[in-house]
Amino acid sequence: MSASTTPPPPPLIPTSFYARFALACPKVEGIPRAGKGRLLDLPDACILPALAEIDGRSPWAEVRVGWNAGGLGIAVEVSGKPGTLSRVADRPEESDGLQLWIDTRNTRDIHRASRYCHRFIATVSPGEGKALVAELRQAKIARASADSPTADPSELLASAHRTRTGYRLELYVPASALHGFDPETNRRLGFSYRVTDPDRGDQHLTVGREFPVGEDPSLWATLELMEG
Repeated sequence: MSASTTPPPPPLIPTSFYARFALACPKVEGIPRAGKGRLLDLPDACILPALAEIDGRSPWAEVRVGWNAGGLGIAVEVSGKPGTLSRVADRPEESDGLQLWIDTRNTRDIHRASRYCHRFIATVSPGEGKALVAELRQAKIARASADSPTADPSELLASAHRTRTGYRLELYVPASALHGFDPETNRRLGFSYRVTDPDRGDQHLTVGREFPVGEDPSLWATLELMEG
């Protein structure tokens, strides 16, 4: 019988650190939707690839992104989360939910956020009965060389619903909340996300908290705003 072999340890620096990803973001007219149904209902073409698999991490959240002249729509469907959701009032970034970082200039050679860089935090918490409460807010970026203008909180849209195995969170960030957002002249945005689950940890678009993703735009991926 041959001796068992111990698998090699993971690399100190993940493979995704060395890559610079450009991801397609389709145009989706008619969002946000009016009425009591889904806020977005983004099509499958908007699904972002599970880049975490490059580093051997299994994704548990599906993220979709679409755009139109009015702004950006982001949807997250978390699976394997049938139980209680956690909301930490004084630390929303550690609650069940999503963080977004968006650079409307896609400046890849800076390590401190500019006024075109934005951070948003969305949380999901239990409401009445089986309902969920979704909140979306703007937050400052640590070590930023300049802060983006403060968005009107009433313009940030969020909704959440339970699914069979977890929850679905849908967000719409209007152009008025994205300083410098101008698809007529620039179709490339810097972009990163972090889906947080206090029980399981985080799912990142690329590298995780071992790197300063939340404050260094050079670590973000690129969204290419496509017409179709």
